[in-house]
Amino acid sequence: MAEQASGEPLLEFLEVMRRLRAECAWKGEQTHRSLARYLLEETHETLEAIDSGDAVHLREELGDLLLQVYFHAVIAEETGEFTIDDVAADVTAKMHRRNPHVFADAAGGSPAEINEAWEAIKATEKQRESVTDGIPPTLPALLYADKVLDRLGRAGSAPAPAGDDLGDRLLALVAEARESGIDPEQSLRDAVRRLL
Repeated sequence: MAEQASGEPLLEFLEVMRRLRAECAWKGEQTHRSLARYLLEETHETLEAIDSGDAVHLREELGDLLLQVYFHAVIAEETGEFTIDDVAADVTAKMHRRNPHVFADAAGGSPAEINEAWEAIKATEKQRESVTDGIPPTLPALLYADKVLDRLGRAGSAPAPAGDDLGDRLLALVAEARESGIDPEQSLRDAVRRLL
């Protein structure tokens, strides 16, 4: 069993990133925008590690993903936008707000009920103009379709996919997967992995 985190390696890593920004010419010239592609790449490499089931590989890729978080936070710190402590404080406060069954006197319920409560709290916080606001259109197509159908379904306005073109048929398969409680993105990833 892993030991409880002390936080010291995180503080040390913050100092490493600050020093790299100051002393490494390449790292010193990076911006949020120039690093965007690396964040995407590291995210995909982390997904691959999860699919592989290799804990050592996953640990390494989570480190690379953490590097991206710290890199962006140090850049923001330099410009006075925010710090890594702000990032951690914000996400901690969000977890407290969105998990009242753990941090307040709210009832827990089943995983589905907990997820519904999370979504309701999130909707209240976000105050979006449309139920699909905030879904990045750059998501992989299956994941994008799944998120849109989920949001439309929560709003009671999910139309049944109709039509014979390939896009409509694919959308219908995503809807079918959702009705069966299957993650279509992961299901397709698993099917492709079986071909390799």
